[in-house]
Formats: sequence, C-alpha cells, structure tokens
Amino acid sequence: MRILRLTSAVEKRLLAARKSRDVQAEKVAAAIIADIRRRGDAALLFWTKKLDGINLARQGMWVSHHEIEEAQKNVGADFLRAMKHAMVNVRKVAEKQLPRNWSMEVEPGVSIGQRVRPIETIGCYIPGGKSTLLSTLVMTAVPAQVAGVKRIVAVCSRPNHELLAAAGILGVSEVARIGGAQAIAALACGTKTIPRVDKIFGPGNRFVTAAKQLVSYHCAIDLPAGPTEAIVIASRGNPRWIAADLLAQSEHAADAGIILVTTSARLAREVRRKVDEQLKRLPETNSSRVSLKTHGVILLAASEDAALEFVNRFAPEHLSLPQGGAATLRKISAAGTVFVGPWAAQPLGDYASGSNHVLPTGGWARSRGGLSAADFVKCISVQTVSRKGFQRLAADVRVLARAENLLAHENAVAVRE
Repeated sequence: MRILRLTSAVEKRLLAARKSRDVQAEKVAAAIIADIRRRGDAALLFWTKKLDGINLARQGMWVSHHEIEEAQKNVGADFLRAMKHAMVNVRKVAEKQLPRNWSMEVEPGVSIGQRVRPIETIGCYIPGGKSTLLSTLVMTAVPAQVAGVKRIVAVCSRPNHELLAAAGILGVSEVARIGGAQAIAALACGTKTIPRVDKIFGPGNRFVTAAKQLVSYHCAIDLPAGPTEAIVIASRGNPRWIAADLLAQSEHAADAGIILVTTSARLAREVRRKVDEQLKRLPETNSSRVSLKTHGVILLAASEDAALEFVNRFAPEHLSLPQGGAATLRKISAAGTVFVGPWAAQPLGDYASGSNHVLPTGGWARSRGGLSAADFVKCISVQTVSRKGFQRLAADVRVLARAENLLAHENAVAVRE
C-alpha cells in the first residue's frame, strides 16, 4: 500500500475517481438489458453461457427442490449452527427497523395515519463470481420475511451447497442459476421463465451496479451497492488487527477501495508491513493482491479533525474506529456502517452481528444508510376527514388553491360547502 500525505490534491483525486461514470460498464449492461427485453429467455441463456460458461439449457434455469434438500444434508453441523446464528441476529435487527402502523388527530375532525404494507415480489441478487456470497441471501431474504414479502426470488450464477442449504433453512424455494447484468435485466423486465419483480436487492460488481441503475427507471432497486470500500481511522492501536480488517475487505474484488487514515507515520509503516506479511499467506489468486496495489492507500492526516472531515466527504461503505468512542462517533456524518472499538472486526458485520451488509458505495452514504427492513415495505398514508374537519380546512385550502391558480382544486372544496 502507498503512504501519501492527505493533501487537498490527493483528496480531490480520490473523490474524482469515484465520481466518474463507468461508461464501459453502462454500455455493456445496456446492450444486455436490451437483448433480454427483446429475446427473453433465449438471450438469458446466451449471455449466461457467454459470460459465466454455464449451459442453462442442460443444467436447468431453476434449482430443484431436491437439490435444496440434498444441499442441507451435505453441509456440516458447524455451518448450519453458524448460519442459524447469523439469521437470528439479522432477524432481531430487522424487526427493530420495521416501520409501524400509526394514526393521529392533527386537529379536530382530521386524522392522519400510516399503514405499512410489504412489497409483493422481490429479487435477491447473490454475487457468485470467485466466491458465492451466501451471506447476502441472509441479508436480503430475512428482512424481506420480517416485512411480510410474499414472494422472494433469488438469483446466483453459481449456487453452491452452502447457499442452497441457507435457502432451505429460510424457506426460499425459488433460486435461479443466473447472474450478472443479465440476471438484473430478467428480474426487472421478466421473461417467460423468470418473473418480473417489484424491487431488486443485493450488491454486485460494476456491471451489476450499472444494470441496476439502468433498470431503475421501471423497476425499483435497493441502492447502488457496487465495489467494496473500507476506511480505518486510527492513530494508535494493534497494527496487525488493522491490517487484517483492510485485507478482509480488499479480497472482495480487484477494484475494492481500501484506505487507512492516520496521523501517525509510525503506525502507517507498521500497518503496511503487517499487510505485506498477511498478504503473503493468502493464495496467489486472492483479489487483495490487485486491489491493494491499485486502490489501496494509507493517508497521513495533519490532525484527527482533518481525518474525520475527509471521511465524511468520502462517505465510505465501511468505516472502522478501532480507538474511537462516542465522542468520535458523533463527528461521523456519512458512512454506510461504522465499527467502533478494537474488537469490532469488519467481517463480524459481514456475517453475523445482525447489521445488514448491503451498504451504499460510491459516496451514496452521504444520502442514505444501509439496507433495512424499511426498504421492503410501502408506508401508505391514510387521511380520514369528518364534516367538522372539512369545515376547519376548507376556507384555507380554497385560498391556497387560488394562489396556485388551480381552480378545479378550489371547486372540489367549494361544491361540498
């Protein structure tokens, strides 16, 4: 990892790199989406074979109930215990996040309420590239179930035994062997085989993220959850632990963005040394080797305030404060999720702490947080007005309608007087 002074020029470069549109990914995704719309299943089979090397005509697009049952028999007891532990915690948090029905009388005769209703059908995108992220099924399906979603369709290009076992535990019976931009297009547009969903959930690579943004014109999406980002702010602490957290997120993909911000040149050097040591123990094919070289950086800040100001402008997906407490946390205004204290290893949040790991990237954390049960429902406002309430509102509404020159609005009130 490079060690650089955190100057305005360095910050500008780092922020600008994320602002640029991924024109190539958008172009590829747009072509795939257009083909899926035009040719449906035939295009889905074509792109899956071309990009993933999977022959769906031979293997079948849908995973069978028998495969799911067999998968549950072929995984170990340790895995089943760990998976159920993660599900319990994610469910507890989702239940806390779920919006509630409420009603209130805003003035005599005028009552406003909220009715919470689940989205009918959702699609869960499970990354299945170099590794199948079965934890994403937990992070999307569990809050959907808490919200009361009736139909959950999961897609993954390479659903392994562990993913299918998790699907079996969750009762998710519709799992399709598709991935990439073609899976997003199929979920958004619908084909003869794949149902059109109301909203798509789950992270993905640059092509998946581009596809989600392109289909969002006619199908809702959760959030732009693209290439992984992680920042650690520390001026002291255990360099081996800090290095391990940086490495953990860097292995997600070759374009993962990994940053340590520190005021200590000594800690910067120690962390870099520990990163190199731990990297040597990882397989040659591990994505960390590329991501740390191309997107990994250690920034030397002039002060803790300068470090925090940079982080809030960057708005990272993951943020660790290994030496921070409540005072530091109060200064954080933009991050997908924050890990506080030296024991809060980032992978705990990826799997089992209960917090959702589907998080905003690319600076989107400036305007929204991570996935929650609230993303799986619609909050419908209900207005109940009595004659008395109408009489209290009518005159002022007519005045406001005339001010906007909306005479039919005024008339709809006047005819009732």
